[in-house]
Amino acid sequence: MSLTSILSADAIESAVKDCQAADSFSYKKFFQLCGLTSKTPQEVKDVFQILDEDKSGFIEESELKYFLQRFFPGARTLTEAETKSFISAADDDSDGRIGAEEFQTMVLS
Repeated sequence: MSLTSILSADAIESAVKDCQAADSFSYKKFFQLCGLTSKTPQEVKDVFQILDEDKSGFIEESELKYFLQRFFPGARTLTEAETKSFISAADDDSDGRIGAEEFQTMVLS
């Protein structure tokens, strides 16, 4: 399964281009632009599984840094500030990583 089997390639490209400048990433805007906010809870979980590169059941800070590249090869990496902000916005149980349920809540709320 690939991200483009769930989200349109054009929407992904538009979302990535919107946050090309360092420290311009907004997860809410990104999820909206790429079309993820209009997907079903199962589709959001499917996207989470694609982003969870090591299949640990969590997206850790090291994986999150390359978040945009998982959507669009050649995209920039997230800055440390963006990565920390992203984790703190989703990490409801304060374990320093994003679980599937946390990701789903973040995207769909």
